Amino acid sequence: MENLPRYNLTFGSTTVLMAHATSLTIVNIGYRSTNYWVVSAGSSRLLVDIGWPGTLGTMKANLRRMGIPLAEIRYAMATHYHIDHAGLAEELKHEGVPLLVIDIQLAAIPVMKTWTKPADHYVEITPEGNTVIACHESRALLARLGVAGEIVHTPGHSAHCVALLLDDGSAFTGDLPPEASCFDNPTALASWALLRRLGARRVYPAHGPTRPMD
Repeated sequence: MENLPRYNLTFGSTTVLMAHATSLTIVNIGYRSTNYWVVSAGSSRLLVDIGWPGTLGTMKANLRRMGIPLAEIRYAMATHYHIDHAGLAEELKHEGVPLLVIDIQLAAIPVMKTWTKPADHYVEITPEGNTVIACHESRALLARLGVAGEIVHTPGHSAHCVALLLDDGSAFTGDLPPEASCFDNPTALASWALLRRLGARRVYPAHGPTRPMD
């Protein structure tokens, strides 16, 4: 990764990451105890984790409140396919937001419906409208959005989990268990070691506040 001088400025729930002439913003539009992160390079935006099923109105309201047009979200990606992280994927596709899927996640998508009840109003994810890539292809795709970073396979919560790692060290880790609590989970510890080796410096989890890497 390039070792560029960066400055992190935080305003409320928005963090501005600045490097030379480029800047990224990170906004949390989460609800119901789950963080949903919008990473933006100007008006080019990526949604990391995709909402509970049946809550599209809540997500749209939170986007409006934070001044983020839904039409500017270029892709939505799930760190893993559990209902609190990908429950709105198909509904957002109907709103014009393509689903970015990592190839190692494909088998988990149809399983997700087995965890839902009719009252959840879950709309099953179809293959249409999905962009499927491998982790090693992610840097090029993100660059087209103006985002410098990559998507990394980080098993430990489930086998198909991934994290978004920006070149400034911001790591969007989904439900990867915190290192301090996964002493008996060697898979998760290996994922943390990989993120650290790749330059992760600050954790943006799916639950709880952001924190520095220990």
